[in-house]
Amino acid sequence: MFDPKPILKSLPRLPGVYRMKNADGAVIYVGKAKDLKKRVSSYFNKNLPSPRTRMMVSKIVDIETTVTRTESEALLLENNLIKSIMPRYNVLFRDDKSYPYIALTGDTFSRLAFHRGAQRRGGQYFGPFPSSTAVRESIQLLQKVFKLRTCENSVFANRSRPCLQHQIERCTAPCVDYINQEDYRQDVHHAAMFLQGKTNEVLNTLGEKMNAAAESEEYESAAVFRDRMQALRQVQAKQFVSDFSVSDADVIACGHLQSQHCINLVMIRGGRHLGDKSFFPKNSQDATLSETVEAFLTQHYMAQNTPPLLVSGAKVDAESFESVLSEQAGRKIRILTNAIGDKKVWLKMAQTNAELALGQRAATSANQAEKLIALRKALRLVETVERIECFDISHTMGEATVGSCVVFDKGDMQNSEYRRFNITGITPGDDYAAMRDVLTRRYKKVAAGEGMRPDLIFIDGGKGQLGVAMEVMQEVGLEDILLVGIAKGEERRPGLETMIFSDTGEMLNLEQDNRGLHLLQQIRDESHRFAITGHRAKRAKARITSSLEDIEGVGAKRRKALLTRFGGLDGVKGASIDELALVDGISSVLAETIYGQLH
Repeated sequence: MFDPKPILKSLPRLPGVYRMKNADGAVIYVGKAKDLKKRVSSYFNKNLPSPRTRMMVSKIVDIETTVTRTESEALLLENNLIKSIMPRYNVLFRDDKSYPYIALTGDTFSRLAFHRGAQRRGGQYFGPFPSSTAVRESIQLLQKVFKLRTCENSVFANRSRPCLQHQIERCTAPCVDYINQEDYRQDVHHAAMFLQGKTNEVLNTLGEKMNAAAESEEYESAAVFRDRMQALRQVQAKQFVSDFSVSDADVIACGHLQSQHCINLVMIRGGRHLGDKSFFPKNSQDATLSETVEAFLTQHYMAQNTPPLLVSGAKVDAESFESVLSEQAGRKIRILTNAIGDKKVWLKMAQTNAELALGQRAATSANQAEKLIALRKALRLVETVERIECFDISHTMGEATVGSCVVFDKGDMQNSEYRRFNITGITPGDDYAAMRDVLTRRYKKVAAGEGMRPDLIFIDGGKGQLGVAMEVMQEVGLEDILLVGIAKGEERRPGLETMIFSDTGEMLNLEQDNRGLHLLQQIRDESHRFAITGHRAKRAKARITSSLEDIEGVGAKRRKALLTRFGGLDGVKGASIDELALVDGISSVLAETIYGQLH
């Protein structure tokens, strides 16, 4: 039994982070504290309310602590440790670093663009947005109102006439000088003001310009400003959130159903409701709503641009979070936990969304569980079969062969455990050799103790592929795992699949309405989708590279320069000899050679 007294006795009454370790030396929990001695000692009281906490405490054999200068520092350190260690008993949220943004680039004629990832100097970034759909809808709106370009720089620099976007009145065609630099800059400025929530200021400016144009009898220009104002007013009427004192805010609600939590995040940016997003944490079974929301605040906002106002439906340590988030953002962040009036209405909407998401997730899980039970019954499998892996091979006449492995476990497809295998060194088109390569690479590691052992393996193929799979599993020492080949039916029609068993050689067809067959088809189709998308990407990359690699005098640097300048192989093919010669490192003679080889 672990005796905590010597450790507790030496703990200081200072802020810091503590790490609980088990007998294997693994960190099973990370926490922060204003007072390390008081907080860590509380875990060893006799009356712990949570079964999960009692289970965690029973596994502790060591405690490590790190003293920090402030509670804010402790919060930051806790977040970093949780994300790097992923402890078993912490409430964990998926680290979503790739939120989409709208970007206005720093070019002479700024480009309106969808952006993910690192933000470059010189550009303006607006967001984050809850989904890529919300970004694209906003970009379409900005195009309609402000008519900014969205084309790549390589396309923009090589236009000789306006594109379709100009013809449908979504761009003012700066590429061919249909608008001067100053007027375009004003349009970009108004778009940025709109994204910042300064819609009324934009409307006032446009109104002044419309009146000035009318007084000067420039009626066409006045009509343009009038149309923009009407479009903006329509948007404002549909999306504008007038009841918030700040234009950027997040509303955070937490729902609970059957030991599962859901955070629903409603995002308001630039005074507009952009939509919502639901998050489902791990290890939250016995956590309170407050603990779950605090975990979300810690893990979500440390990596994101935090808006000035957070409205939370659960009580949290607002003072501590406000301090650290304000310090990170370089401006005041306010957390509201007692919403009233219209903010309470928004919070209620987020709460409803969280509960609906939980209900849908529970219904889906129940449906998948029923399908798994039906599959066990149909294939006469033992009740312990939970983890299923499925393999498929994809290629085009032997080109760019890719193998896929998808995983069904814990009642659902486990996307994070999917794997693709690039296959080389075989006779092109030899599916048997490709399957042997993929299975050997996958299960050599499993046999060596790396990765999880499946209960059942599906092979997308007939007796030939299944025979190869059986040989591989025998070679690696996993021949006791059941393999089932899935032979396609007549004309590859769904519902006519034949299952072939590795242990008996028996062949089985299921009724088309069998729910177990539906799960099998779902897993098989997912493996096919995953393989073919990888194959297409590999094939496209190989074809782009090989087309230019075949040209004498075009090495890696020149190839990269050409693809960057013209936005891809199609752009290079569409370029004239003179345009090719403008690329760094491409002489007139080489430009003629490239043009001749590609045409």
